[in-house]
Amino acid sequence: MSKAIKFSLVYRDMWQSSGKYVPRVDQLVKVAPHIVKMGCFARVETNGGGFEQVNLLFGENPNKAVRAWTKPFQEAGIQTHMLERALNGIRMSPVPADVRRLFFKVKKAQGTDISRSFCGLNDVRNLENSIKFAKAAGMIAQATLSVTYSPVHTVEYYVDMAKKLIAMGADEICVKDMAGIGRPAWLGKIVKGIKAAHPAIIIQYHAHSGPGFAPASILEVARAGAEIIDVGMEPLSWGTGHVDLLTAHEMLRDAGFEVPDINMEAYMQVRKLTQEFMDDFLGYYINPKNRFMNSLLIGPGLPGGMMGSLMADLEDNLKSVNKFKNKNGLRPLSQDELLIKLFDEVQYVWPKLGYPPLVTPFSQYVKNVAMFNVMAMEKNKARWSMIPDNVWDMILGKSGQLPGPVDPEIIQLAKAQNKIFFTGIPQDSYPDALDNFRQEMKDQGWDVGPDEEELFELAMHPEQYRAFKSGKAKADFEADLAKRKIAKNSPPTSEGKTINSTAPSPSEMNVTVNGEVFHVKVDYEIHPASEKASANQTAVQPPIAAKAEEEARMILAPIEGKFFLTKSNAESPKKVGDNIQEGDIIGYVESMKVYNAITADVGGQITEICPGDGESVDEDDILIKVH
Repeated sequence: MSKAIKFSLVYRDMWQSSGKYVPRVDQLVKVAPHIVKMGCFARVETNGGGFEQVNLLFGENPNKAVRAWTKPFQEAGIQTHMLERALNGIRMSPVPADVRRLFFKVKKAQGTDISRSFCGLNDVRNLENSIKFAKAAGMIAQATLSVTYSPVHTVEYYVDMAKKLIAMGADEICVKDMAGIGRPAWLGKIVKGIKAAHPAIIIQYHAHSGPGFAPASILEVARAGAEIIDVGMEPLSWGTGHVDLLTAHEMLRDAGFEVPDINMEAYMQVRKLTQEFMDDFLGYYINPKNRFMNSLLIGPGLPGGMMGSLMADLEDNLKSVNKFKNKNGLRPLSQDELLIKLFDEVQYVWPKLGYPPLVTPFSQYVKNVAMFNVMAMEKNKARWSMIPDNVWDMILGKSGQLPGPVDPEIIQLAKAQNKIFFTGIPQDSYPDALDNFRQEMKDQGWDVGPDEEELFELAMHPEQYRAFKSGKAKADFEADLAKRKIAKNSPPTSEGKTINSTAPSPSEMNVTVNGEVFHVKVDYEIHPASEKASANQTAVQPPIAAKAEEEARMILAPIEGKFFLTKSNAESPKKVGDNIQEGDIIGYVESMKVYNAITADVGGQITEICPGDGESVDEDDILIKVH
C-alpha cells in the first residue's frame, strides 16, 4: 500500500516571503472558500509570524482578521496552524512569559489548531514554554527544528534536538528549512533518525525555494517518513517563496505516494484572486527580484526571503561606498562586486558569531554585521566597527545559547566594552508585564476584547497597536501607498527621479479612519538614497542663537540610515538646551531594519539637532551640535 502525503498551504508565508504586507480581511474571506474547494489541503497556515504586526501597520485589527480567516477552514475540517518565535512570540524581540501564555489562549479561541514554534537559536529552553503553553490552551504543539547547514549543525544535532523536544511534550516536529539550503540526502537522514526513535511522531516539512534544493528535499523527506509537506502556489510560488503545489503533487504522485486530487477550477480561482490582491495594493510592496531563485545563496546560507530587503540595502550602501571611492580617486564597485563581498563576509563572520541558525531575526543580524564590516573596510576602517545592541544581545547569550562557540576575537571585543556574557534562562530576564498593559487599556478607555485579545495585541505589539488605535498607522499607510502608485505610474527623468508628468497630484489629502479625518501630506518625488530631502523638512529644534558656530562640537552619524531621537514612547527625546555627557545615547540611526544607538563622544549643552526626526542621513552627517 502506498504511503499518503498531505499538503499544507502556507498562504500567509507566501505573502510575507514575497513582500511587506498580507491581504486585508475582506480579501482573505473572499479567497478562503476557493482554497477549501481545491480539496487537496489538510492544513492551511493562517496566522503568526509577522502577520498580525503588518495588519496593524496598514490599520486593520488583526484579531478580527484571524477569526474571520480561520472560520471557513474550521467549518471545512481543515486544520489551521500558526508560526510563533518562542521567546520572541510573534515579534522580533523577547516577550514576557505572561504575554506568551495569553498568546496561545487567544489564538486557540480565535480558531488556530496548531502552534508551530521555533527558536531562532534552536535553544530548547526557549521552546519549553511554547510547548507547555500551547498544550495548556488545547492546541497541538508542533516544535520546530530551524535548519541551517554548518559544521556544528549535523544530522545528530537535529535528531538529538527533536528527541529533547518530544520529551518536553511536543506532539509533532516541523523541519523548517527557511533558507532552502538543507541538502536533500542530509535532510532525509534527519527525518529518518527522528522516525527511528519515535515512529509515531508526525513530521511536517517546510522549505523555501531559494537556491533550488527544495523539490529534491521534499522527495527525500517524504521517502524518509515525513507525512505533511508545506507548499505555495502561483503567482507567489518559487523564488523567495515555496515549491509550487502542482510540482510537488506530480513529483510525489510519480514516486508512488498517495496524494489528494486537486480541483483545478478552484485552483485557478485562487490564483486569479491572489493576482487581484497584488494588483490592488500588495504588489506595490513586492520586489520583482523576489520572483527569482539564486544559487549564490548556497554559500552564505541566507534565507531567500531576505533577498528583497538585502538588495535594497545593497543599493543604498553601494551609493555610499562609491561616493567615498569617487571622493578619494578610487575605482567604484559594481553591485555584483559588493554582493559577492557581502556573501564572503557572511561566511567569515557567521562562525565567529557562534553559527546562529540563519532564521529570523538572527539571519538579519548576521547579514547586518557582515554589511557593516564590508562598508567599514571599503572605507579603510576596521572590521567590527559597528555591532548593534541586538546583535550583542545574541552574542552575549541573552536570546539563548548559540550552537557554536563565540570566537576569541569577539570575546575580546566584548571585554574591551565591559560586556558580560549571560548564562541563565533567557525568559527570566523579561518579567511579566500584562498588569501594566491592563492599566494602560483602562487609562485609555480601551476594551480588552473577547478572550482578552485586544489586551494581548497591545502587549505583543505596543507601538504598532497604539498607532493603530490612534489612526496614525492607517493614515501613514494610505499616504505611502498613494506615493508608490504615483511613482510606479510615472516616467523617470534623466536625473533618475520619478515624477508624475501627466495628472495633477495633491500634495495634501484627507484620509478617513473609523470616521475620523486625518490630514496627511504626500511627497510624490522619489529621490535617490544619496540625496538629501531638505525642502519640506525642518530641524527638530532651532539652534540656540547665542552659541557661536565655531564653538560648537559635533556628533556625527557613524552610518547612513534614518535618524530618530527615540525608538519608543518610553524614552524622552533629547532637545536643544539639554546637557549631555560623553556616552549618553542621543538618538538612533535605523539602518537595515536595526536601530543603532548613537552615543555622544563629547559632553556639553545641545545647541542644535540637525536632522528632522525620521530624516535620512549619510555617514558623517552632523546629527547634533553641542557647546
